[in-house]
Amino acid sequence: MHPFRYAEPESVAEACRFLKRQGTSAMPIAGGTDLLSEIKDGVAKPESVLNLKRLPSLAHIREQDGALRIGGMTTLSQLQVYPVLRRNFRIIEEALSTLATPQIRAVGTVAGNLCQRPRCLYYRHPLFLCAKKGGTTCFALDGDSRYHAILQNDLCPMVHPSDLAPAFIALEAQVLLAGPEEKRLLPLEEFFLLPGQNLSRETVLKPGEILVEVRVPKPKAGTRGTYLKFRERGAGDFALVSAACSGRVLRGTVAELRLVLGGVAPIPFRARQAEEMLMGQRPKKEFFAAAAQAVLAAATPLSGNRYKIEAARTLMVRAMQAVLK
Repeated sequence: MHPFRYAEPESVAEACRFLKRQGTSAMPIAGGTDLLSEIKDGVAKPESVLNLKRLPSLAHIREQDGALRIGGMTTLSQLQVYPVLRRNFRIIEEALSTLATPQIRAVGTVAGNLCQRPRCLYYRHPLFLCAKKGGTTCFALDGDSRYHAILQNDLCPMVHPSDLAPAFIALEAQVLLAGPEEKRLLPLEEFFLLPGQNLSRETVLKPGEILVEVRVPKPKAGTRGTYLKFRERGAGDFALVSAACSGRVLRGTVAELRLVLGGVAPIPFRARQAEEMLMGQRPKKEFFAAAAQAVLAAATPLSGNRYKIEAARTLMVRAMQAVLK
């Protein structure tokens, strides 16, 4: 394992200043389920590792007028047992129930899940200098592409591995980012970067910034939601394809709909075309199928992942059927 210095900040401000001062040579660590595996595999080689989990101000869950405020260092297991989830935020509960294993959920954090690096086997292998790590070749385009993207995949077909991200985006969540000088609040949907925007990074985090809180607004009356996941194994596995859906029906027609896919693109993929097609329509299966088909018309599968088209179509239809009753 690559040797590194270990530091524990006493405040968020100190953590941000440290990360800004050290630059790319320092990396923050939360639960460690992602970063430590990167270090052990020789993919990440930080000179300093900064432990954020010692900051109690970042581990909280609060309700405020029906909305949720979730600290970045809240563990996944702490969030999973929070009582209000089952009542008002069923999508989050369903996503957490499929996420990893109980052991990982006990140490993994909300911020860590949203900020984790790609699981592409070429990126994770120390002997492959892929384009994302500064090389000139994407080995997945002509190699083993079973687990890779079918949408927005021309430059780098990685998929974002988070289960929470699609669920949060379907609920219109925002993230609070703290930096050395100021804090900023932005929609979670705008937190992620496509490879064409920045090939070496997956988020908009600036040097010295950390994700300190996720804010989920109170759902409107009559809103339903669900999270569906297709995976190889029954437990402890990343999504091959997932679908998070939130919406409501008023007077027999679709009044609101947010549909977000995981496992199909380098970022959580907002299926806006399906949302627009169904707004104001009566919820019928044939409409759901047509909307799903329209979204996937843009798919450009690789040699090993064509199955994801049918899997995504099926999950989208099932999710919309469950929500738009």
